Amino acid sequence: MITVEEFAQRRQAVIEQMSANSIAVVAAAREVTRSRDTEYAFRQDSDFYYLTGFNEPEAWLILSNSDEHPQHILFCRDKDAEAEVWQGRRLGPEQAESQLGIEFCLSINELDEQLLVLLNNKQRLLFAQGQDSQADQRIFAMLADLRNAPKQTRNAPPLIEDIRPLLHEMRLFKSAAEAELMQQAAEISGRAHIRAMNYCRPGVFEYQLEAEIQHEFAMSGARHPAYSTIVGGGDNGCILHYTENNDELADGELVLIDAGAEYQGYAADITRTFPVNGRFSEPQKALYELVLKAQSAAFDMIRPGNTLAQASDQVVEIITRGLIDLGILQGELRQNIEDKSYRQYFMHGLGHWLGLDVHDVGDYKIAQQDRPFKPGMVLTIEPGIYIAKDSPVAEQWQGIGIRIEDNLLVTDDGYQNLTASVPKTVAELEALMTCRGAMK
Repeated sequence: MITVEEFAQRRQAVIEQMSANSIAVVAAAREVTRSRDTEYAFRQDSDFYYLTGFNEPEAWLILSNSDEHPQHILFCRDKDAEAEVWQGRRLGPEQAESQLGIEFCLSINELDEQLLVLLNNKQRLLFAQGQDSQADQRIFAMLADLRNAPKQTRNAPPLIEDIRPLLHEMRLFKSAAEAELMQQAAEISGRAHIRAMNYCRPGVFEYQLEAEIQHEFAMSGARHPAYSTIVGGGDNGCILHYTENNDELADGELVLIDAGAEYQGYAADITRTFPVNGRFSEPQKALYELVLKAQSAAFDMIRPGNTLAQASDQVVEIITRGLIDLGILQGELRQNIEDKSYRQYFMHGLGHWLGLDVHDVGDYKIAQQDRPFKPGMVLTIEPGIYIAKDSPVAEQWQGIGIRIEDNLLVTDDGYQNLTASVPKTVAELEALMTCRGAMK
């Protein structure tokens, strides 16, 4: 778990990077209506959570480097016995000070009055402008009040700076505690994938595999998936963000599952593709092993100093050559790569940062140059091949969608595969599903 001390260190790190006489304002997420008078399950804004560990709506964090005011201030909802009977317990300002380690906590009802004082005469305001329209309106109204004060008795900050680049650069590099939480999220997610493999057989519906996965998440303490689970049988596996999960799984098809748990705020993101009946056909096996070969080559590139673009180039070359060898693409290797012919069948990027968000924050380029890997970064590596039923290829290849995705932590001398426990070779998958058949 992330300690109170680590959250405090993060807040202090922000303050130390702020220019003189600045103030930073970070708003919590709001509850979102699902239908009429019911809400979606609350999910805290990732930046706000990163700095506080506080998981309630209607809260604002203020960070100041002025000697006139406390450096860390939290505004949150008051304790309210009647509201808590209906809507759940609230921490309240007094408990927030002790439990969150924030030196100064006030009622959210005091925000407007106090923030006017805090903003007055500051040189710079750091704020995620455009992220939340209601937060924008509140901030802009206060700035207008300061600008319109009689006889210039008050002054609004003349400079507004986006706080996100600063925060997102910090979030890109995971601490030891964060890496441990991500390892736990990966292990929970891995068990869920194996559970789905054990349950899978012809005649099962995609949503039933989704239910098996989410049951394992919840039973392991991960109440929610990190993103909408994808269970795509046959041609549905060729739809990159397929989430309908309504179809029956057929004998002889592959099923692609892309699912990851969110554990204490941190995401896992795993994809496995396997045969519904437990045995790969020869065409399925040929394409699957091509994707696996490409992923293995990408893994070899994950070490400090290399870039995601370099790994991607390796994968593109392997997949393109393999597709030519199988007769799916025609012509010379270099011309196919130059023409990007492979994008008919491998149309997405190789991977992305992973953390509090499944597609986590952090720049991929610095000064328009590909960013080198450094220890503490976590990313996915997820090559794939997708050949839809209407593709202009031999029938044996049609309707096959394959993706293999793992989560890697960059270390001092290479990487740690957080999701290594999930079977992915042809032999491992067929052996697991053969054992499943024996237990029916």
